[in-house]
Amino acid sequence: MTQTLSAPAGTAAPPPARPRKTRRGPGGAVLGVVAWIVGIAFFFPVAWMVFTSLHSEQAAATNPPDVTAPLTVDGYREFFATNPWPYLINSATASIVSTALVVVLAMFAGYALAIRPVRKWSDVLFFFLTTKMLPAVAGLLPVYLIAQHIGLLDNIWLMVILYTAMNLPIAVWMMHSFLAEVPVAILEAAALDGARLPTVMRRVILPIASPGIAATALICFIFAWNEMLFARVLTGVVAGTAPVFLTSFVTTQGLFLAKVCAAATAISIPVLVAGFAAQNKLVQGLSLGAVK
Repeated sequence: MTQTLSAPAGTAAPPPARPRKTRRGPGGAVLGVVAWIVGIAFFFPVAWMVFTSLHSEQAAATNPPDVTAPLTVDGYREFFATNPWPYLINSATASIVSTALVVVLAMFAGYALAIRPVRKWSDVLFFFLTTKMLPAVAGLLPVYLIAQHIGLLDNIWLMVILYTAMNLPIAVWMMHSFLAEVPVAILEAAALDGARLPTVMRRVILPIASPGIAATALICFIFAWNEMLFARVLTGVVAGTAPVFLTSFVTTQGLFLAKVCAAATAISIPVLVAGFAAQNKLVQGLSLGAVK
């Protein structure tokens, strides 16, 4: 039997211990100020783009800018009057489908490299990394000639294949880091219960690595949505994407700054919505493989 010790009669109980206050040194304050400055520096161009999109072309073109000019939504009216929906649908199709393919392929590649490592797995990861060292413009002409030969110019499925190949190396690196944190004991227990690879991937790895998968998917989606070089050269009227459509507002005659800012703001909304929707998973996923 266990006995509880109490204070002797006539003596007061000791007061509860107060939590110790941690004092932040001057270095922490400096880092906080630097973080705020960096955050404002990154946010200011976006805020200025949105602010400019709410002005008329004459007010947006003044130098220095007239911050007291009346606000208007004419830029957004002109943007949606040009029927941007086919281009937005093309961007959504290429980004979503390629991201889904990248996540599936990267999960199995990360499983092979992290949980069931193959021989010289570090060389395999380095090979994936070297594919990102080649400048994109260096591969543009060969890709164009191949697409022209097989009849895939101005085809959205060509962009799906290209975006999958372009985002797969970074996705494999990220998934390798995330899946390396999965406890081996859980996988061994699942194997003892007779679970096969599809069951292990679906019921064991997927729930544990879901933050990392969400982070990988979001980054690949952003890269695919914002890509313009290959889309500008390899697409035309049928498979043009939103960034290609955005460049059509830049002309050599007349004023276009407010309209371009309105189009850029509208095209950025899907990425912002996806980022806000997955922000919790994104923070968890980016920190999942950071601490060993």
